[in-house]
Amino acid sequence: MLTRLLRPLSWLYGGITDFRNYLYDKQISRVYRPPIPTVSVGNLTVGGTGKTPMVDYILHQIQSYGPAATLSRGYGRRTTGFRLATPADTADTVGDEPLLLYRKHGPAVTVAVGEKRAEAIPRLLDARPDLRAIVLDDAYQHRPVQADLTLLLTDYNRLFFRDYPFPGGRLRERRHGARRADAVVVTKCPDLLREAEQQQIRLELAPYLRPEVPVFFAGIQYGQPVVFGGTPRQTPADTPFTLLTGIAFPRPLVDYLKKDYADTFREHLDFPDHYRFAPKDLKKLDTAEGLYLTTEKDFVKLAPLLEESGADLSRFFYLPIEVQFLNREAEFLQLLRRPFVKNS
Repeated sequence: MLTRLLRPLSWLYGGITDFRNYLYDKQISRVYRPPIPTVSVGNLTVGGTGKTPMVDYILHQIQSYGPAATLSRGYGRRTTGFRLATPADTADTVGDEPLLLYRKHGPAVTVAVGEKRAEAIPRLLDARPDLRAIVLDDAYQHRPVQADLTLLLTDYNRLFFRDYPFPGGRLRERRHGARRADAVVVTKCPDLLREAEQQQIRLELAPYLRPEVPVFFAGIQYGQPVVFGGTPRQTPADTPFTLLTGIAFPRPLVDYLKKDYADTFREHLDFPDHYRFAPKDLKKLDTAEGLYLTTEKDFVKLAPLLEESGADLSRFFYLPIEVQFLNREAEFLQLLRRPFVKNS
């Protein structure tokens, strides 16, 4: 009922975003084109489509072309302006997702943040003149920068063509904004998603895409739990554990744990996306017994707090994840190669 009441405001919001996009489409608003291959990863929906795992995947794939960087606004940080990630940075200084990428790829990959990416990219190139590629994280609505390849992600559990603009829905702009995409990746798919259902989703996507735009399907591959520090006396596979998350849409993770860790998964402490954990939150944890499992993104925020508190790190684990294409991965990689061939 509330969603229907808010629908007129969704139309108003959608109209505002349409006008903004019109200014960029007609080149009335200025657009910056980076001088090196640039890949943009983003979505139409607010939060939770798996952008960071996809950026991680792309960074692994493009490093063979030369030094690469990733640039995002650094959502949730307490600093402003352009900044390069260093070993001294925290989630407060660069944001949780950039810090996660830096911990996984640095120093092989340059990780930078900056709200105004059209201004940040020249500064990034001045600081790292050897760069051969930039991956823009969460940049689908950042129209001042024109990337060579624009990837639109949509969560299988919350497909954008079944949603509405804010505040009556979770879309950042109207559905036809998908026409800017060079490819669509449906993320967080079940491992055994039938070809018939894939084809049905393609048919439902088609009205919102350019005719030549390919649609890919990818799921999440979960790794083995990794202990925060020290040698674990128990693991989540053999000891009851509590899941602790601060992500936008934890349902796929919860479903996975209920299936693969059915005997030991005890409860789920669910915090908002990009939640800034504080010492008071640690006091709420049951420190008497059991283990705790969290995500990689939450790990980079929790680990410093736990170390400061003197907690037993061997009782805290995080679960690594990777993107896993259900099919046609070679075709996707060929598409990813296109900006580098064009600029060679």
